[in-house]
Amino acid sequence: MDDYLWVLKDDELTLVRELEPKRLKALDEDELLDLHRRVRRARNKHVKNYRRKAALDVKAAGGRGKAAPKGGKARWRAAAFEEALAIVSGRLAHVAHLQAEALKEERLARAKAGKSSGPKAAANAKAAKVGPGRARSHEKTTGGKKRDASTKAQGARRQGKKDSR
Repeated sequence: MDDYLWVLKDDELTLVRELEPKRLKALDEDELLDLHRRVRRARNKHVKNYRRKAALDVKAAGGRGKAAPKGGKARWRAAAFEEALAIVSGRLAHVAHLQAEALKEERLARAKAGKSSGPKAAANAKAAKVGPGRARSHEKTTGGKKRDASTKAQGARRQGKKDSR
């Protein structure tokens, strides 16, 4: 990362300084997501600028080989933010994994304590919401036996046509 710092401007250096290990460790998941978004936007900006300039250089030089040596600073800036994005992404993945493990442990602890929000709790909640009288049963159809039979017959006719070809 230190190789690229000489091409960055002051505001870009400020963003890159946020990637110091001590500062990264102090950030929670939401703050890391915000930093990731800002670094990704900077990376996209510099990659876009480099590609646009490189395309113009190719057109002017008449070939990619002749145009390749040009665009040094833009290429270095794009590479700097690419590496910065990799650093932030790695840290974010680690923190997200730790948070997921903590949530999993919490859910398991709740389940062992009998305070789960699983199927039994949902069934009890439904039973409590049923009003007076009896809940009616409902058979799901598409609109009646006649319509179902018609649809089935239509499919059989189509298959018959295909088979007769």
